[in-house]
Order: sequence, then structure tokens, then C-alpha cells
Amino acid sequence: MNLRIAHHKILLWIIAFLITISSAVYQRVTGPTHPKRGKVMIEETKISFKFWRSYTVNKDAPVSLTAPDTNITGYVRYVRYKSNDQWQDIPLQRDGDKLAALLPHQPAAGKLAYFAYLKKNDQTISLTGDEPIILRYKGDVPAAILLPHVLIMFLAMLFSNRTLLEALDARGKAFRYMLWTIGLFFVGGLILGPAVQKYAFGAFWTGFPFGIDLTDNKTLIAMLGWIWAWFKNRNEKDGRGWIVFAAILMLAVYLIPHSVLGSELDYTKLPE
Repeated sequence: MNLRIAHHKILLWIIAFLITISSAVYQRVTGPTHPKRGKVMIEETKISFKFWRSYTVNKDAPVSLTAPDTNITGYVRYVRYKSNDQWQDIPLQRDGDKLAALLPHQPAAGKLAYFAYLKKNDQTISLTGDEPIILRYKGDVPAAILLPHVLIMFLAMLFSNRTLLEALDARGKAFRYMLWTIGLFFVGGLILGPAVQKYAFGAFWTGFPFGIDLTDNKTLIAMLGWIWAWFKNRNEKDGRGWIVFAAILMLAVYLIPHSVLGSELDYTKLPE
């Protein structure tokens, strides 16, 4: 391999890495489990906050913020999501500059909808706007399963993007990159992924045909795309177009925020 070819391949890996890391960051910050952040003004005081939208089943979720002005008080209003419950209020307790309350823990896939309000003199404002924050509880996933899952899924996406770049070159040899993509994606998405799901929400698979979990369904769709691309390129057939299709399909489904339409407990279907 001459120096020019080596530099070209390194450049393609760099481009693939940048695409992968950018899509991973986008997916992370746009997902429904990413903490809700914001700032509000109450009279002349600026308040910053970060509220959880995902928490562990065996812990009460904190709702806390910094408000040095002791004239500022507040409360949290919450209800179990998808239940027939009445809204309940919890006062924000002051501890120095902090105002905080605890939301009661729920079983795996249980959700709470909540608002946070601040009051000063005659002014009351909602930090969460007109729509409540949806907080979902999940079980602890062992690091021995979660970390390999995250790493292998990242590598699968990296190889997918590298396969795409190789397939766009008429002289490229995308087949072996495709095999790496399929292998990594199978292990990360269809072996470790269900294991993570089982620990977090009590079920290995809640996508088609058992449910509408978008994370499971997009994994299935992307895998089917790669299997079809492999089928169209077996026996040294020239089906580069299908490889490009599979890689773009995987990138598209990967950009769908994680945990959209994820596992969800319907309290109305549970015994009282």
C-alpha cells in the first residue's frame, strides 16, 4: 500500500468517525431521557435548572435548583403518567440556597408527569412551561453489559459509515466492512441490546411483533437492511447501491432519538 492510499484510508476513517460522533451527540441531546435544562426570570432574579427525565427505580428522583433569594418559594405538582390519579403537590424545601423536593420512585417503565413552580410575592411561574416533564424510571443495568453494548453499538455505527464511504467509491471494497458492520450490530443490537432492556424495563424485546418500542424496531429495520445488502452482494455480485442504501438507512434510524416510544407502564391496567 503506497503512502497516498494509506492517507486516503485514514481520511475516510476520520470522516466516518466524525459522522458517527456527531450523530451520537445529536441522538443523545434530543432524546426524551436527556435532562430538561432552562432558565427563567422571576421578578429580577434569574433561575437556572436541570430536571431529570430518567431515574433509577429504587430511588426518589430529586427536583432541585439554586435560588439564593429566600423570598422565593415553590412546589412540584405531579401525577403518575397514564393513571387515573389526581395531581399532587409537594413543597420545595429550602436548604441554604437550594430548593428541593423528591418525587416518589416508581417500578421499571413507570412514569411521572410533573411541573415545577416558583413563587415570589404575587408572581407564580412554571419552570417547565405549559407541558409537564415526563420522568421514566428504569432498573440498574450492570456495567459489564451496558458498557460493551454502548461501545459495540458505536463501533457498529462507525463501521457502517466507513462502509458507506467505501461503497461510494467505484473502486472501493465495501464487502468486508459490511461484514464487520453486520457482526458488530448483531452483537450490540440484538444480543446486548435486549439484555440491557431486560435489566432496565423487565422485557427482552418490546418491538415488533410484541410492541411499538421504537428503539427495538429501528434496530430490527436497520439489521434487515444490512441482511438485504449482504444478500444482494453475495458471491461477489456488484450490489454497491444496496450497501449505500443499508448504511443510509442505519444512519437515518440511528438519528431517531433514543427511547422514543420506549417501554411504558400503563397504571390504568394494573390492579388498584
